Amino acid sequence: MATATRDLSLPADRALAHSIAAQTLRHLPDLDALIDGTTRQRLPDDAKARMVLRLSLAQALLLDTPPHAVVATALPLVDGGPRKLVHGVLGTLLRQAAVLPTPPALPDDVAVRWGEAWGAEIVASAATAYAGRAPLDLALRDPTETAQWAERLDGVSLMPGHVRLPADTDVAALPGFAEGAWWVQDLAASLPVRLLGAGGGRRVLDLCAAPGGKTMQLAAAGWDVIAVDQSQRRLERLRANLARTGLAAQVVGADLMVWEPDAPADAILLDAPCSATGIFRRHPDVIHRVGARQIAEMAEIQTALLDRALDWLTPGGRLVYATCSLEPAEGEAQIDSLLARRDDVRPLAIDPALLPAGIAPAGLGRVRTLPGMLLDEGGLDGFFIALLARAGLD
Repeated sequence: MATATRDLSLPADRALAHSIAAQTLRHLPDLDALIDGTTRQRLPDDAKARMVLRLSLAQALLLDTPPHAVVATALPLVDGGPRKLVHGVLGTLLRQAAVLPTPPALPDDVAVRWGEAWGAEIVASAATAYAGRAPLDLALRDPTETAQWAERLDGVSLMPGHVRLPADTDVAALPGFAEGAWWVQDLAASLPVRLLGAGGGRRVLDLCAAPGGKTMQLAAAGWDVIAVDQSQRRLERLRANLARTGLAAQVVGADLMVWEPDAPADAILLDAPCSATGIFRRHPDVIHRVGARQIAEMAEIQTALLDRALDWLTPGGRLVYATCSLEPAEGEAQIDSLLARRDDVRPLAIDPALLPAGIAPAGLGRVRTLPGMLLDEGGLDGFFIALLARAGLD
């Protein structure tokens, strides 16, 4: 969305455009149901009139935009097109005081896929989570200062090194931002690094590292970090984050299928490329554009990266594999396949004390976060995490 709104000069205009787009995506199936119940013939999914109606209804029904303003901004968008149809549908629905269901319906294919994987209760929780914005989570550079920062920021902490604030918080205006006392990072996204513990100067490879939340966690925990990512644009953000927090890491721009370290590492964090369906609260477009094909393609990449990265570990070294995905093919099935094809890898027990209250290991060496977890506290992103060791010393 940032790219799409870069020509809007006023922050308020950009914020409004983001809000309209996000609300439209969150309620897309229900908006379409209203539209289809009003037209004589179903509009094609890619029809301009359908998209204008979606955007307009989102403004009227979700953002409290006055009806006359909705119609006045909608009709110019269909100049030379079906203005009468758009005007008529909007007029009918607004006169009827149409409402959208709460929580919103997930796309059919997503509801079926997640229902098969996790059950109807998790699908319902996902719909509830999808309705609103995710809270703002901060990861602290110094976890021993958790109580002080929670009080200073008027937030709540769900575990050491974490503070949670409301979704609409102005990050740059908060105390501690300029001096780099913390960075923005969802609670679930902070868990992979926690499983590696204190670094004590040992060497860790942070693979697919940008924009740097986990890199900063590792550096703050005393690891000698080599952070690798292919995206130069995202690496710029990583470097800026390191500079702001005063933390150090060796930053490498490279393709992991070509690059190799100059020496084995004591630990590896592989935050693998994935479908990103676990961060659907923050990126409501993801569940509309990701399907079975994209999930399968990502799983192939993850398999290749896992095999490659494990060969870079010292004997007895540990690897944490993580994906911000709700798809078993990118999590549980990925690790099942790995353990079946390689006898030099084993899962390690995860200390429940390293996880927030309400989250427990999901079997030996695994953590799975789901939409229904910690829902009363604001929820968290969907993640799969595995803790593995290469054959050798424990």
